[in-house]
Amino acid sequence: MNASSADPARGAIEIVTSFLRLVEQRRLDDASRYLAPSVEITFPGGRRFADLNEQVDAANSRYRKVRKVFDGFDVLEEDGVVIVYVFGDLEGENLAGERFTSVRFIDRFELVHGLIATHQVWNDLGADAGHDG
Repeated sequence: MNASSADPARGAIEIVTSFLRLVEQRRLDDASRYLAPSVEITFPGGRRFADLNEQVDAANSRYRKVRKVFDGFDVLEEDGVVIVYVFGDLEGENLAGERFTSVRFIDRFELVHGLIATHQVWNDLGADAGHDG
């Protein structure tokens, strides 16, 4: 789970991509292996989660499913921290069974020693749905 020393950017993107796909599949134990012990997870509206179970429980009260379609990644390294921005569109289904697509998102990750130390999420679901997404 550590970013490749030969290409830290590629390794960091692989970590972030694997983590996000595991969360989408609700394989939370596997996804948690990518997280630092004191991870900070922040969603729109300043909602903070202590772990993935808490995060997914909150999402389940709003959506049947949500999937991220990646448009791109930006990676930089600063003082031993690898920062990954991933951006694209969300698609999924709300609790009423209505499908949605093309909802913008951007996530920011900080990786320390190959583990996700912070995960910040911004998206337009809150604006479209009248709540904090």
